[in-house]
Amino acid sequence: MACKVSVMLMATIAPAEWQDSDLDDGVDDFVPLTPEQIAAVKAANPVSTPWWVIAGQALVGSVIVGLAWLLFGGVIAKSVLCGVLAVVVPAALFVRSLTSKFSKSSPGSAVISFFVWELVKIFVTLGMLFAAHRWVADLSWLAMLAGLAITLKVYWLALAFRRKRQLVRLS
Repeated sequence: MACKVSVMLMATIAPAEWQDSDLDDGVDDFVPLTPEQIAAVKAANPVSTPWWVIAGQALVGSVIVGLAWLLFGGVIAKSVLCGVLAVVVPAALFVRSLTSKFSKSSPGSAVISFFVWELVKIFVTLGMLFAAHRWVADLSWLAMLAGLAITLKVYWLALAFRRKRQLVRLS
């Protein structure tokens, strides 16, 4: 019994006239930076850490819990605390996961890690909000949501007070 084998040759298709561009014909003006220039750019624009946002949320949260305690009493303050914790704890989990070595190992794992931990953050937040009535007797939902909303606004404060980027002249 004879066996036939067919071989398929692949050819390269030449680009059409409309696909040619004059951009590739010119001389490259790109000059790589020297190590000194790279150091100057990094020194002028330091990387900010997301932990500052978490610290800011915790600070603002403790201030509003203290104010609630002084103005309205313990039950309202505990309700506000539940709202603050429903923001700070999941955000801290999320930042911890994004700054781990696993999430930095490859671009693909970083993307997957981001989405998985964002989902974990949402579920932890919802779980803490739904469990708050078991933690605090006579929970004030309005106070809890006020604590949650005020603490969430710290993200905007972090963006507003972020250090401005500096222009670096490279000679």
